[in-house]
This record gives sequence, C-alpha cells and structure tokens, in this order.
Amino acid sequence: MANRQQGHIKNWQDDKGFGFIETEVGESIFFHVSEFKAHRRPDIGEPVVFTIAQDNQGRLQAKQVQELSFVQQQMAQKNSQIRKRNHQRSAQADFEAGQKKRLFLGVSFYGVLVLLAFMGDISWLVVGWYVLLGGITYIMYAKDKAAAQSGEWRTPESTLHLLSAVGGWVGAMIAQTYLRHKSQKPEFRMTYYLTVIINLAALLFIMAGGGLDIL
Repeated sequence: MANRQQGHIKNWQDDKGFGFIETEVGESIFFHVSEFKAHRRPDIGEPVVFTIAQDNQGRLQAKQVQELSFVQQQMAQKNSQIRKRNHQRSAQADFEAGQKKRLFLGVSFYGVLVLLAFMGDISWLVVGWYVLLGGITYIMYAKDKAAAQSGEWRTPESTLHLLSAVGGWVGAMIAQTYLRHKSQKPEFRMTYYLTVIINLAALLFIMAGGGLDIL
C-alpha cells in the first residue's frame, strides 16, 4: 500500500455521483464515482484506500478508491503466494541437495566395492553383481512408475524389495530419489531400509569368509 492513504467515506451524494473521504488526519478529499473501483455504489462510513492527485484546476481529489477489506484481502493472497513460492523453492533446494547426497552415497559404495576387489577382500564377481542388480532395480522402478502413470500392470512391491535385498538397493535409492517413485510411502521406505541392512549384513558375511569360496 505504498503511496496510498486510508480513510473512510464521510458523505456521498448518489444522485450527483460524488462524495468526500475523510483522511486519517481529518481532511476531506473529493472523489468521483468513476474512481470508486468496487462494482457497487459507495457506502457512507466504509473504510477505503486511495491515492491523492490534482484535477485540471489544481484541486486535490482521491483517485483509485478501493475498499480497504478488498485491498487487505489482495495483500493477504499475495503474501500467501509469496510464502508458498518460497516454501516450494526451499523444498526444491532440499530435494536437490538430497539427490546429490544419495548419488554420492551410491557412487561411494560402488567405489568401496572396487577398492575391496583390488585389495582381494571380495571377488570381482561381487562388484559385477552389485552393479548389474543396481541397474536392473533402477529399470524396474522406472517401469513400475510408467505403469502407474498409464494404469498398466504394476510390479509387486515384494519384487522391488527382493531386488534391493539381493544387491540392487543402490539402484532403488537412486530411483526413489530421481524418479520420485516409492519415496513417500513410510511402510515401503521402512521395508527398503530393512533390505539395505540385510544386504550389507550379507556382504559382511561374505567378506568374513562365509560363502566367499562360492563366489
């Protein structure tokens, strides 16, 4: 409401189409019905918002006269939109930061596997298995999301969890993050975390010697 003043309609002559507004400092300002922006006639006593300008003869008069309640409502809506936009930007920034963290975690896990293979602690078959299952799992998530959007046959959640448990959890994590699929269901997320724990426990078992000869 910059450069605007508040006041209330002091009197109104409907037959002549003009009246006077009393400002907050007690001055009376002339206004014409053409400057009243509501789709009705003015009411005596109602609060209004307006600007002050001079007519062709240099006399002061009120311009752009609007209902105070309407202006306040418009400002409230504008502030609400600004807050919503700021919230969306913040949420998007957090989401993008989460994307980078999860991608870094996935790449780091594969990097650790490669390092362990170089050191001879695990077989290269294990590295290949994780990379292959990660790719397959990501593809299955993408396929399931496409099916959900088109109303086609869905991939059972048990299948997605099984792929995660046997080594595809990195692909699942990246798919949940970048495809935004299966990332909002708490039950699914809890089960997913359980599959990660199971898989890492199995990896530690292999590194400890159990089943290493088989691989």
